[in-house]
Amino acid sequence: MESEKIIVGLDIGTTKICAIVGRKNEYGKLEVLGMGKAESDGVIRGIVTNIDKTVHAIEKAVREAEESSGIEINVVNVGIAGQHIRSSIHHGGITRDPTHEEITVEDVNRLTNDMYRIVIPPGSKIIHVMPQDYIVDYEDGIKDPVGMSGVKLEASFHIITAQTNAINNINKCVIRSGLEIENLILEPLASSLAVLSDEEKEAGICLIDIGGGTTDVAIFHESIIRHTAVIPFGGNIITSDIKQGCMVMQHQAELLKTKFGKAIAEEANPNEIVSIPGIRNRSPKEISIKNLAHIIQARMEEIIELAHSEIITSGYMGKLAGGIVITGGGAQLSGLKQLVEYMTGMDTRIGYPNEHLGKSKIDSVKSPMFATSVGLVLSGFKALDDREARYNEVRERQNGKKAKLPKGDIFSKILNKTKGLLIDDLEDKNEY
Repeated sequence: MESEKIIVGLDIGTTKICAIVGRKNEYGKLEVLGMGKAESDGVIRGIVTNIDKTVHAIEKAVREAEESSGIEINVVNVGIAGQHIRSSIHHGGITRDPTHEEITVEDVNRLTNDMYRIVIPPGSKIIHVMPQDYIVDYEDGIKDPVGMSGVKLEASFHIITAQTNAINNINKCVIRSGLEIENLILEPLASSLAVLSDEEKEAGICLIDIGGGTTDVAIFHESIIRHTAVIPFGGNIITSDIKQGCMVMQHQAELLKTKFGKAIAEEANPNEIVSIPGIRNRSPKEISIKNLAHIIQARMEEIIELAHSEIITSGYMGKLAGGIVITGGGAQLSGLKQLVEYMTGMDTRIGYPNEHLGKSKIDSVKSPMFATSVGLVLSGFKALDDREARYNEVRERQNGKKAKLPKGDIFSKILNKTKGLLIDDLEDKNEY
């Protein structure tokens, strides 16, 4: 049963490694059973750089999740990110048998599977093939071709590739931790499942997920993923700027950012001062909140500009009625929503991963910083493309019919008739 199915999401991030255990409740909402997290030392900008450190962190996070949920974890849905991620649009087509009446799910799958064979740059591997619009007998703009009649079936595909080495390193870390990967999912796609509604995806929306090492961008229009990008800057570079600008320790810079940081310098009180303990009996250091805000705003503006340029590049700038949704750990920064609205001119909201969450034991999971982790669990229950879920239903229905045929009325009648003929034949022989 679907309600008994338990899914585990494993987010291997730059700042933290998080494992979340979840199942669907009777209302179809996600119920978080357990969560574990560990500091991530072996990952830089979404790429595993130290396998041993990463394995140790995965084991710690999984152990915590097992203890809090009481469930043994063996299989996980893993997220992948990093500046090595590339997305491109490719065109493909197949010619069907003219005698076949209508386009089936098998025809669509054959076309999609063909795209996995396209030539890509050496050292890369395709992780997602996502159909855009279909063309049937040169009639374009078709979202769902199943059930239509036609000979030539074509489509545009949004193809996402990742570095083979980056994928192999994630696989090594997960396998060495005694786990098995069920699905490898692009992190912005996972986040979109957690924080975006179906209405927003249909209206057109841009998701900006500000993580520790990278900022992920995903653009949806008419319920279809249209563009993805990874910007190689995140919350960690802001911490680094504060460390250099204020001349403080790394952990002090992180605390300054999370406790006193503001995305808009004008909102900071010029008279507010924070005192930082000095090193080795030195006198305390005084930091102006106004100066701190200037440092943060300068870097945030750069990240927003890069995300905005991705929206313009995608060609969907004037089509996003839903505006922008910001999520990830960086979304918690005070005044960020207003800064994004001011710089882009688009409606903005903070994305909390409670869109599909039911009653959960752990409340902290509702923070934007766990959007990807929650999305990875949801991806085990929900398809990345709504059409995929519909096709699976059609396929199951067709398979069900095929399975029931031998037990149907026609076969029963044939069997009974055969039995009757055999009995009559035996009776005739006995008469003689």
